[in-house]
Parts: sequence; structure tokens; C-alpha cells
Amino acid sequence: MMDEKIVNLLKNQLWYLATCDGGEPNAVPVGFKKVADDGTLLIGDVFFKVTLKNLLANANVSISACDAASGEGYQVKGTAEYFTDGPIFEEIKALGEELFHGKLAPKGAVRVTPRKAIVTTPGPDNNKVTEY
Repeated sequence: MMDEKIVNLLKNQLWYLATCDGGEPNAVPVGFKKVADDGTLLIGDVFFKVTLKNLLANANVSISACDAASGEGYQVKGTAEYFTDGPIFEEIKALGEELFHGKLAPKGAVRVTPRKAIVTTPGPDNNKVTEY
């Protein structure tokens, strides 16, 4: 389970999701997101094109987030799964309704199971790695 400091930052900041199918890397901002109770990271897919292609070709992803005011930041590396039905998708649909009131509907959901977190905060703990 991720450290509470990482969880709090992820809950309150924009994420950047990086994917790669073996060719050119792709990174996108993610605001349709949630840290699940089990510590996995959930993301709603509304506009993924290159990201989805990359996820389906290579499940290894990276999520980066930071607080611009304090400089506190983390990179979480993990394995992604894509869903278009079932409980994960239903959870994302409910989150989409809560966030966007029907104006944006997800076509899929991504669940990232974290493998490790890397501190990106400047200072003595920069690059510290925690394995899960």
C-alpha cells in the first residue's frame, strides 16, 4: 500500500499518465482519476487514442504528480488494465457522473496496480524508491 503522503498528493493534484508501445512515449494530463481504497489508481478514458493504443500494447505505465507550490512530487510506476464493463468500469462511470454531471461519459476505465513509487521532490529523498 502506498504511503499516505503519496496518496494525499495524488488525491489533490493533476496526474500525468505516460505510456509507450515500444516506439514514441506519450504523456497526457489526467483529471478524471481516483485512488481506490485498495491502493490501485483508477482513470477514466474519455479521449484516449494514442494512450489506449499504447496501454493495449504495453501495460507498463508511469503516473507523475506534483504540488507546484511546495515542489512535493512522486512518480508511480505500475501495470495497467483496461475495462469497458464490470465493477471497475461502473465505479469510473459513477465517478464521471459525480464529476461531470453527465457532460462527459467514460468509454473505458484504467486500473493501475502500483509496483513502485519514486520521490521527485527536491531534497535529500529525491529519487528514493519504494517497492510494493
